[in-house]
Amino acid sequence: MNLSNLRPAAGSTKSKKRIGRGQGSGRGGTSTRGHKGAGSRSGNSAKIGFEGGQMPLQRRVPKFGFKNINRVEYNGVNLDVLQSLVEKFNLTTIDFDTLKVHGLASKNDLIKVLGRGEFTAKVEVKAHAFSASAQKAIEAAGGSIVKL
Repeated sequence: MNLSNLRPAAGSTKSKKRIGRGQGSGRGGTSTRGHKGAGSRSGNSAKIGFEGGQMPLQRRVPKFGFKNINRVEYNGVNLDVLQSLVEKFNLTTIDFDTLKVHGLASKNDLIKVLGRGEFTAKVEVKAHAFSASAQKAIEAAGGSIVKL
């Protein structure tokens, strides 16, 4: 051990600088707030996106298009993914809870089964929506669908 590798004991130093604790601290006086103006006073908080009076970016950028507030967003799950689930875990029904357990859905998702891939399993599939090709493939394999 020598002077070049001495370190303070673990937990003996604090990383946060305490401001406004006198001139001797090096952060007294104006306490890093500068002189005068709204930012130096207590209770100041600028609006989100405020740019000091300059026209904010959110208002400068042109807006266009239409956002339908009634749009229903589905989380798509393809048939090949369901087929691999059935083979891997030997399932007889695939429902929302099964998909949630295996990380294919979150608790607030709406599930739509899509028709990509081969599907040969004879299972009952429960989801919020089905594409026409997915519905045809599931029923052709001898399975059934249930809309939630």
